[in-house]
Amino acid sequence: MRTKPTGRQLRLGSELRKLREHAGLTATQAGSLLGVKQNQVSNMEAGRVGVSPERVRTLAGHYGCADEAVIKALCDMTADRTRGWWDEYRAILPAPLLDLAEIEHHAVRMRTAVTVHIPGLLQTPEHAREIFRQDAPELSPPDIEHRVSFRIKRQAVLFRDPPTTQHVVIHEAALRMQFGGPKVARHQLRHLVEMSEHSHVVLQVIPFSAGAFAGSGQSIYYIHGAVPQLDSVNLDQSHGPVFLDADAQLQKYRVLLSRIETIALAPVDSRDLIHTIARNL
Repeated sequence: MRTKPTGRQLRLGSELRKLREHAGLTATQAGSLLGVKQNQVSNMEAGRVGVSPERVRTLAGHYGCADEAVIKALCDMTADRTRGWWDEYRAILPAPLLDLAEIEHHAVRMRTAVTVHIPGLLQTPEHAREIFRQDAPELSPPDIEHRVSFRIKRQAVLFRDPPTTQHVVIHEAALRMQFGGPKVARHQLRHLVEMSEHSHVVLQVIPFSAGAFAGSGQSIYYIHGAVPQLDSVNLDQSHGPVFLDADAQLQKYRVLLSRIETIALAPVDSRDLIHTIARNL
């Protein structure tokens, strides 16, 4: 039995629980249908024990789920038991950071809206290093380098074949924050422009002139799963990533991101503004 299930294992169990509750069944009733005890069902839903694709299909049948796309996506989650590159950091970094890398690895699309920070997947090593130097409590030099290398390795999803699509909205305030000084900031801005020229990266800027907008008080990172039911929202907090996946929460942040993307400058105009800011550093 697993003592520390990963975020993906927890999510699979959570989705199985949602299907059961939607069917109006208790864990005891589900166990009776499967021929197992109630605690076995509870352990599956808590991610403490593995679930086979065959059992997922059996559960889906008992729960009246006829959505083949959802069933296949859940079966795929059970079949993927390989260790990811992030596992080498398991004894070094907090578990939520590893869960974030695992979710990104399996994502089909990512959407981000930020106001004061450059998104992690688009940060240069120098910019990231300066961010981590500001952590409280203060990180040791080795801890800073571990986090920088981890963040850069996460960016591999944008360079694999095929790459994961990313749609980023950055407020002008974030572009003018000179983390590490003008030289580091200028390099970071040029890197943003270079990344925005890739067909799978859409970058928009919200200028100061746009004024107030919904969702401005937080950074939103929406990660699309294989099906909408497996989407996740990551809210970056000072104590680490916070993940949301309730249907109402997902719908809320989809609406917020759509509004934010609507008021932002077009990609071409956004690149022009970034160029202007970089030249003036």
